[in-house]
Amino acid sequence: MVTATSLQVAKRILKNRLHNNLTPTFIICNISGGTQLLQDLLQLLQSHKHYKRIPLFVYSDQLTPDQKTAYAKLGGIDDVITSQTSPSEFSAKLQFARKFRIMSSKLEDAPGKNYKRPAITLNYLAKRAFDIAVSGILLLITLPFFLIIAALIKLESKGPVFYISHRAGNRYKVFNFYKFRTMCADADKKVNELSHMNQYDVNQQGPVFFKLSNDPRVTRLGAFLRNSSIDELPQLLNVLLGDMSLVGNRPLPLYEAASLTTDQHAGRFIAPAGITGLWQIKKRGKKDMSVDERISLDINYAEKTSFFYDMWILANTPTALIQKDNV
Repeated sequence: MVTATSLQVAKRILKNRLHNNLTPTFIICNISGGTQLLQDLLQLLQSHKHYKRIPLFVYSDQLTPDQKTAYAKLGGIDDVITSQTSPSEFSAKLQFARKFRIMSSKLEDAPGKNYKRPAITLNYLAKRAFDIAVSGILLLITLPFFLIIAALIKLESKGPVFYISHRAGNRYKVFNFYKFRTMCADADKKVNELSHMNQYDVNQQGPVFFKLSNDPRVTRLGAFLRNSSIDELPQLLNVLLGDMSLVGNRPLPLYEAASLTTDQHAGRFIAPAGITGLWQIKKRGKKDMSVDERISLDINYAEKTSFFYDMWILANTPTALIQKDNV
């Protein structure tokens, strides 16, 4: 571990390491002394293609939500860590950051593709403003409905009201994903036990997706919530927080995201995670949907994404809400 007390020291250390072919595994910037060092460091790291591959973390125990938003807009920051971040949690953050950095640099150099980090454009601002307005209004309107569903879930089976899991979204960002619980409380522990029922054709070398038709872990109320897509309402909170968008690609469990870090698959992570998207309106509830088809739809959205494209997808979503299969 090497510590730099100023930008000049950091420049000298990076230059010496680069000269000796010793690229740092990661950089942590302590912002307790102010944000100017962070901005200067970001500018330095963006100035050299080798520096761009170094994961950058911000350390602070007194970071407000507004500050987090401001730092996110700067771009180039992989995550925020605190004194409460455990070694295992940091290791997971670092693993995803390193994979994305390498993948991102390759995609930026790929001919015919534009997968660079997006600037704050009118399209981005329109999408984010729409997400905040719609998710905020819907959360207020559906609050009484939330309480009724919560009571029914507790009455039917033991366990929490919400299913909370780590998912990978835009640029492999890991976040807490919220849904109404539709399965028995220990459902995640039964994945290996039920792997033979997986409706996706999965091989050792390919990406790993997992989905069951007539999943035995689903409760009776859960089946109704799933078929009507009511179980996804809590994701409005994810949208309001900025973890997801109303329209995007499916937020993947970490074990699925970890299998999609090759150049041919990683482009789907350029788009945000969404409540609905092409994957929902094109193939909703069909048993014959392959892994390649799903990834192709995700990459298609990432390449074409725009505010008006989102409006088209939203307009076509209601007809896809009633699933043809109990999945």
